[in-house]
Amino acid sequence: MPTREPVSRSHSANILVIDDETRIREACTYVLTDRGFQVSSASDGEEGLSMIAEHHFDLVLVDLMMPTISGFDVLSEVRKNHPDTVVIVITGYATLEHSIEAMKKGAFDFIPKPFTPDQLRAVVDKSLQYTNALQDIAESKSRLKVMVNRLTEGVLTTDSNKLIVQANRAFLHMMGYHGEDVIGRDVSSVIEHAELLEAIDETLAMTPANFAELTNELSFQEEGGEKYYSSRCSPFRGKSGSNLGTITVLHDITALKKMDQMKSDFVSMVSHEIRSPMNSLLMQLKIIMDGLAGEVTDKQQEILERASGKILNLNNLVSELLDLSRIESGLIGHEKEIVDMGKMLQEQQKFYSPYGDKNNISILLQTPDDLPPILANPQNIEEIFSNLLTNAIKYSPKDTVV
Repeated sequence: MPTREPVSRSHSANILVIDDETRIREACTYVLTDRGFQVSSASDGEEGLSMIAEHHFDLVLVDLMMPTISGFDVLSEVRKNHPDTVVIVITGYATLEHSIEAMKKGAFDFIPKPFTPDQLRAVVDKSLQYTNALQDIAESKSRLKVMVNRLTEGVLTTDSNKLIVQANRAFLHMMGYHGEDVIGRDVSSVIEHAELLEAIDETLAMTPANFAELTNELSFQEEGGEKYYSSRCSPFRGKSGSNLGTITVLHDITALKKMDQMKSDFVSMVSHEIRSPMNSLLMQLKIIMDGLAGEVTDKQQEILERASGKILNLNNLVSELLDLSRIESGLIGHEKEIVDMGKMLQEQQKFYSPYGDKNNISILLQTPDDLPPILANPQNIEEIFSNLLTNAIKYSPKDTVV
């Protein structure tokens, strides 16, 4: 069968007139040619079908009652093999029964004999407008299909019965499906992942009052290793708000997961390398504070204890970094306790005063006598004031009070 180009507004329509009456064929040819259309004619159904098989016609006008092959048979053949061709039936028996039967077989319209040139022009113009509308829809669907198939994300759409309406190549590849066409098949014949099937079920079960996008992280075991996808499943709603189906989008996040793992491994290694020398330093300070390296004055003992406390806090912070996955998921628990703010601020002042004295910066502490304790994490509170005092000493001009 030859390649058949669809009708386009950029050229005049090709029209075929099939009628066993010469005067009808000649009249139609004259009227339609005068309108700029390319018109061919056939004297019976057999000749008409032969011409249709060889050339594409945008519009066919066919007489219902002809010898050998009737107009009904021609209509059925055209609708079966050339669905983009519009058919108008011509009949001298303009009964309701014939009209209904012609419409059932796929005729766009009918025109009764005898008809005037204006009637012929009107019915042809209406049919070509219909053809152009169909072409617009077909072109839009074609562009949408091409666009969806070019996406790197996997896209699946279903109807309300979980039958597949569209599935692009990326989605089928992600599902590991390489079989026949999936359009019209149940999603379970393509998707084996229970969590994804459950998301589609939940989406279809959403009431008109509810609209939500269900997100999941899916993992698939493949020959080249484990693959990770983020999925987003949303309902597709009609004007009444009822679910017409679902739209599912899959995005490959395997590279991101691997990068996260590399980052976690790196932080874990660095944290371990930092914690080891800090533990050694704590042990050395303990030896000095215990007097095993010589006599220690009270002032030295106080300074060493503060330094040891700071190193211990830093060591605890590094321990939290070792559990990076819990930090990222917000699961790190910060235990709270009653903190005496006055005492804590006094300790901070004593610890940072020697550093301030080197730059002629005085740290002045003024606290009310009735300053109440607070419920907080002591380490976090110390870090806050430690940063404030460090920045104050570092960036304040000399001979100032902070």
